[in-house]
Amino acid sequence: MIKGILIDFGGTIDSDGIHWFNAFREAYSHVADVPDELLREAYVHTERTLGNNPIITPETTFYQTLRIKLFLQAEYLLTKGITISDQVQDSILEYCYEKVKHHIETVSKPALEKLSARFPIVLVTNFYGNMHTVLEEFSLAHLFKDVIESAVVGVRKPDPEIFRLGVEALGSEPSETVMIGDSQEKDIIPAQSIGCSTILLHGKSWSEVHCTPDQTISSLSEIIF
Repeated sequence: MIKGILIDFGGTIDSDGIHWFNAFREAYSHVADVPDELLREAYVHTERTLGNNPIITPETTFYQTLRIKLFLQAEYLLTKGITISDQVQDSILEYCYEKVKHHIETVSKPALEKLSARFPIVLVTNFYGNMHTVLEEFSLAHLFKDVIESAVVGVRKPDPEIFRLGVEALGSEPSETVMIGDSQEKDIIPAQSIGCSTILLHGKSWSEVHCTPDQTISSLSEIIF
């Protein structure tokens, strides 16, 4: 019997299984000619930079986070001879943000409202320490019992320990908990390793690792218990 839910944010709540590299790639394709290999390098460089430097503060919004990411990507691409103007960065920013906002309002929030009416939900996410601000920004904060955020607890997915912290926050046992996420490697496999049931939101992920979730869905709106 399920008594609590763990859920991912990036690629799960903010999109239907679309990894942020793929989201950026789509946005760039409308306004700039950047080879996939260089864009991937810029993406990885940006994530490492943000992981190693306190650029994002607890008060940084999702909108501001996207702006910072695009600036860092543009800095990297400039070293490779590709100029991404401020105007182009703004265009990509608006495209990405509005897409996320629309998805959350029309798909994720209604699904989470239905789930939270039946089960406590804990967010388990690799994020930058500003998740509470982001949840308030999208009017989602009231739907979660707790937030287990990598930058705050000092443990990152796919370490199973971050899922154990989530289960503890729910006050349930792993066997009574289901983990919902878009990454087989970072969400499904480690959650399974501690005894959780799993639901894979299958979309355009960063990479494919074959595993066997208990359920596979293509949208949060498909979840039925």
